[in-house]
Amino acid sequence: MTPKGAFTFVLHSHLPYARMAGRWPHGEEWIHEAASETYIPLLNALYALREEDVDYKLTIGLTPVLVEQLADEDIKDNFDAYLDEKIAMAKADVVRYSEEETADPHLAYLAEFYRGFYEGIKTDFDDKYNRDIPGAFRNLQDSGHVEIVTCGATHGYLPLLGRDSAIYGQLKTAVEAYKRHFGQEPRAIWLPECAYRPAYIKDDGTTRPGLEHWLQEMGLKLFFSETHTIEGGQPVGVAAGDVIGPYGAIKRRYVVPVQQSIPIREATTFKPYYVSDTTAGEDADQHSGVAVLGRHNRTGMQVWSADWGYPGDFDYREFHKKDARSGMQYWRVTGSGVSLGEKDYYHPEWAAGKVIGHAEHFAHLVADNLRHYHDATGEFGIISSNYDTELFGHWWFEGVTWIKEVLRRLADDPDVELVRASDYIEAHPPEQVLHIPESSWGMGGNHWTWDNHETHWMWGPMHAAEKRLEDLVAAFPDPSEDEEAVLNQAARELLLAESSDWPFLVTTGQARDYAIRRFTRHIERFEALAGSLEQGKADRQLADELYETDKVFPAIDYRWFAARSE
Repeated sequence: MTPKGAFTFVLHSHLPYARMAGRWPHGEEWIHEAASETYIPLLNALYALREEDVDYKLTIGLTPVLVEQLADEDIKDNFDAYLDEKIAMAKADVVRYSEEETADPHLAYLAEFYRGFYEGIKTDFDDKYNRDIPGAFRNLQDSGHVEIVTCGATHGYLPLLGRDSAIYGQLKTAVEAYKRHFGQEPRAIWLPECAYRPAYIKDDGTTRPGLEHWLQEMGLKLFFSETHTIEGGQPVGVAAGDVIGPYGAIKRRYVVPVQQSIPIREATTFKPYYVSDTTAGEDADQHSGVAVLGRHNRTGMQVWSADWGYPGDFDYREFHKKDARSGMQYWRVTGSGVSLGEKDYYHPEWAAGKVIGHAEHFAHLVADNLRHYHDATGEFGIISSNYDTELFGHWWFEGVTWIKEVLRRLADDPDVELVRASDYIEAHPPEQVLHIPESSWGMGGNHWTWDNHETHWMWGPMHAAEKRLEDLVAAFPDPSEDEEAVLNQAARELLLAESSDWPFLVTTGQARDYAIRRFTRHIERFEALAGSLEQGKADRQLADELYETDKVFPAIDYRWFAARSE
């Protein structure tokens, strides 16, 4: 029986750079939590399906800065220590809730549940995956089950970077890191924050290339976008929001008018499109060779929606309420609007039953949407369901099991072909070209989340550092060993300062002071290194000390940050 369409999960895995940055509430614990609750459980699910000969396919992005952290030996040691602590706290809770004065049989049962969970994670990390999470994902890619896509090196917000050298540096560093960790070239990229910018005419009359130009130069043939970027209209889902802005909006005079070459009613996320070569003017037949695939909104909202998404089911584990002593999460969602103080106890067996029902519902939803599109158009479409990986397991505790059960059911559906995103593009090349607008999956669908009245001050120092590094590259074509070490470390500090996490955390208020400290620290380090070079006294000792602090991108080459003119 011939399938009616294709489906892929596209999971975007990213965390801020937090190596040796302390523990709770900000720092390495971010990595430890995600590794224990998301990455290793996901690996376990995918390995189990492979062992069962389930013919599944999945697309997952691992940002270079996340991979660098997961591969770091100090972080691995700290993760083992973190797991030991979680196991010890669960054991202590078993005793505490079994004692006469504080006896609570259900809490004792849940504490034993968590003890088994964390002991299993530790065994899998140390023994099954040999403490190598990136390597475990590489194994799944090598067997053809998973496609790993890349991202900007440090998740830099590409449309707001001031120099093309900075965009090139983010992408080149990412591609080289990918090859080092995964042994092949990446085929696709998750643009940081799904943020895209087409070509535009600068004040001096020259044209600044669109992001697709640099993707093509790196051999990256596919990226992913928000729904509204493809279909037009107002942002939906995560990108929806009542905001005024963007503050500090960058005024563009586009080479191509900000409209699509296909009428909005005909543009659909069921199809990939070639992104127009926006440096070629309004000729819709000219394309960059780079494809874009939009997030399918209906399936996406089935998870993202705060009102009717699966994670809000009353029997799933409550994320926000934690035991005052151990931090264990012993409660369930319980009901809509129920305060934390009134939450009922979590029952894993109740949640397990809901997972099966929700997986079956989602699998039917995917198949029905593909059949409807095929019947209406006669075309073989694709549904790309895009999510942050850390939503599953960490935020939605049962979410990894849900992914596993969805894949199992879709693999058995004759109307659905499970695919890796790049494989689909190669088998079904786009037939149309689209002029897509400047956009993101941030609030309002624009740049406001990263450039507003709280964060606009960050962009001046960042743009100055970009230009300063360009000048240093030109000034040191043949550096000494010490000068090259300082130049390379300056490039690393710029990359770390460019992370979109810092303005994001300031805007959301989740870790405002921490984000400001991290951003200013990297700018100050960059300036110290650059100053030593400009004064003819390359500070090799400082460069070596800073490298030992962060130990990121060991093979970086400062020459990647040379000025670009197209």
